[in-house]
Amino acid sequence: MVRPLIDSPSNFINRELSWLEFNRRVLQEAGDVNNPLLERLKFLSISASNLDEFFEVRVASLVQQIEDGYNEGAADGLTLMEERDRINRETHDFVDEQYDCWNGHLRPTLAEHGIRVLGLHELDAAAKSFVEEYCERELDPLLTPVTVDPAHPFPRVINKALCVAFLL
Repeated sequence: MVRPLIDSPSNFINRELSWLEFNRRVLQEAGDVNNPLLERLKFLSISASNLDEFFEVRVASLVQQIEDGYNEGAADGLTLMEERDRINRETHDFVDEQYDCWNGHLRPTLAEHGIRVLGLHELDAAAKSFVEEYCERELDPLLTPVTVDPAHPFPRVINKALCVAFLL
């Protein structure tokens, strides 16, 4: 017996794409001028943190399944590679929306309230000097040079740690 209504892919919502839509609603709260400014900033931060976790867990699992050769279609009708490609497109759009929220709305509004987030090129000489001295005093001692070549494989990178790499 065929159950076309129940088995139709149009009756199913892709879990990962649905999660991205949920996170888009979190981001919409960051753009809602009816919310207090610092709450809007929190919503933007939450959307960024959520996206990090989404890639650490959900997308990593999806990629692993693809690498393992598992590519059966799911109930929603998407293959794993189609799902990955849709996630890729949706995520690029989502990150553009996050940057627009930050650069076009929150950052200027924060500046109107005396909270400025500046890039290095926007600092005056005294502020640049402070940053240079701080980096030399506090950060330079924490840096550990590591050689990566055929004799020295790439080291294990700790999750959620700040890592900087330079190609010399």
